[in-house]
Amino acid sequence: MTIFARVCLQVVLIGVLLTGIGAAQSPRWEPFAQAAAPDIAAYLQIGYAVPCGYDWQGTAVYIGSSLSGVPQVYRLDETGWPYQLTTFEDGVDTYSGRVAYFNLSWGGDMAIVGASTGGSELSQLHLMDTRTGRIRQLTFKPEARYQSTVWAKDDRSIIYNSSEENGRDFHIYRMDLADGEAWKIFGDSVNLPGSKYPVGFSQDGRQLLIDLTHSNTDIDLFLLDLETGNYQKLTDDTGDIIYSHPTLMPDNRTVYVICNGNEAGIRRLAKLKVGAPGVEFIDDGWLDPRWELEGLYFSRDYKYMSVIVNEDGYRRLKIRERESGRELLSPPLDGQVTGSYFDRYGRCVVSFESATRTSDAWRWNPLDEELKQLTYSSYAGIDREQFAEPQLVRYPSFDSLEIPALLYLPRGYVQGQPIPFVVYAHGGPTQQSVPKFIGTFQYLLANGYGIFAPNPRGSTGYGREFMMADDYKNRQASLLDYKAGVDWLVDNSYTAPGMIGIRGGSYGGYVVLGMITEYPDLFSAAMSVVGIANFETFLQNTQAYRRRNREAEYGPLSDPEFLREISPIHKAHLIKTPLLVAHGANDSRVPVGETRQIIQAVREDGGVVDSLIFADEGHGIKKRHNQITMYRRMVEFFDRHLKRPSPAEPEQP
Repeated sequence: MTIFARVCLQVVLIGVLLTGIGAAQSPRWEPFAQAAAPDIAAYLQIGYAVPCGYDWQGTAVYIGSSLSGVPQVYRLDETGWPYQLTTFEDGVDTYSGRVAYFNLSWGGDMAIVGASTGGSELSQLHLMDTRTGRIRQLTFKPEARYQSTVWAKDDRSIIYNSSEENGRDFHIYRMDLADGEAWKIFGDSVNLPGSKYPVGFSQDGRQLLIDLTHSNTDIDLFLLDLETGNYQKLTDDTGDIIYSHPTLMPDNRTVYVICNGNEAGIRRLAKLKVGAPGVEFIDDGWLDPRWELEGLYFSRDYKYMSVIVNEDGYRRLKIRERESGRELLSPPLDGQVTGSYFDRYGRCVVSFESATRTSDAWRWNPLDEELKQLTYSSYAGIDREQFAEPQLVRYPSFDSLEIPALLYLPRGYVQGQPIPFVVYAHGGPTQQSVPKFIGTFQYLLANGYGIFAPNPRGSTGYGREFMMADDYKNRQASLLDYKAGVDWLVDNSYTAPGMIGIRGGSYGGYVVLGMITEYPDLFSAAMSVVGIANFETFLQNTQAYRRRNREAEYGPLSDPEFLREISPIHKAHLIKTPLLVAHGANDSRVPVGETRQIIQAVREDGGVVDSLIFADEGHGIKKRHNQITMYRRMVEFFDRHLKRPSPAEPEQP
């Protein structure tokens, strides 16, 4: 190398070095540094995709999503593009974010989908062409609810249940799809009251497995001979026992099921034999007996079995070969794995989400360990790396019962620094707060709030005794669990009096109203969505088919004194807490009169109450434009009442 070349190289190296030093000393230009924090409307537009069907050939995946603003059904085409199949004005009916009544035919070219109007939940059944989305309505009784369809083996008829006979009991019907003629095949309101659900056919198509639900804690199984009309009860117990997710095996004698009829009251894998009383729990070491099962699925050829295991609120998929019992690998997904749709190749499609990841469809092949994400939901321009995971905590209640809860803290939270908190009361009450994606939680966390989501007695996921510990006369014990949770937050300096709010929907709305009447000084803001204010009028006016189940939990109409004792409406004069209420005018579960009663009572006593009544909604506010309206109001409400002003900032009037 010449002297000139060496000098040039040294100059270049010095320049590079100086450039690096300059870069280290000068702050990097951040083009979005001055951007305003996203409005809550952005969080409400974060998408989701939940699988609702998968054809046996493995060529088409069907998902439910609110890409259009309301829930609709889409088919993922060969490129992975979501082709919209349904265009109902109010969307398809959903339950817990999933398409409620979608059932793919055996041939895969047709599906049944349920839809109602205005949030009424009085679903009507529709036949859909899965290629084009062409729709043909099958039922035409808007005062009745139709659900739970099962396809005949030849795809020429369907079996479903309906409340059309008396509005109270669900009976089972069969419909010939060629002419639309339907007739009742199982149902007796005198000897077999309650809700009957068709579950599945025997291999030869002659027998139908039926679920008879008496209440959330009491389910029996029947087997109906479709040729003779004779039926037999398969379960033999006298207590509150659940038999869920039953599947009749090809031998037409064995039924696999999830059952909690064991000493621990835990929902475990079991089987029973037709004609032989008793249930046999499968304890071969495959599943940890501590955890409850929430789903049981089989591939169409019965080669593979899968279960959803609830491990302290985290739902995980486990798969095994049925005949050999050999366990296959589970997908490496940590959070909420739900559903399991198999194809002929042993692959299964599931839904996966976590507290920091919205729901998407994934396909897992346990044979070659291939995991593929099928959908990529939008995060509406928000960086999900900024989302926060909750901590699982436990605290003692008034009687020393340990209550599990999810504690959400903002990123960068300093231990011991009190911050505004929102206590979240889940619905049900037989539900469970789990670490799933909730956009409004992440918005509140990003804006300095903490969130506390207890699972008080009455919640699912912790066994039969815990689930039934708040039934009837023990109703208000669950309120004491919430009170103990708030005390725990304050004692541990997560928050302080004057900074605590509460929000809940449905039964959680009752919790909100119950807490601000039983403990008037505990909260500084409260929001009830589609909540129960008066248990008497609620039970009188809810849909008749729901009444029996609700009375088993809350208490019967024949005990009006107790219902009045636990109803917040009769203590509304005690309410000091500023209250925000929201309701859908077409709510068939908790009629809007419940919210109207509490509005009137609080105003008559001079209290502070703000209200939102949506004319085109039902049990829950589901349309995006209505959600944006409601949650903007919620944010403004909580900010005004829970956030303490800085020393230089005057208090808001």
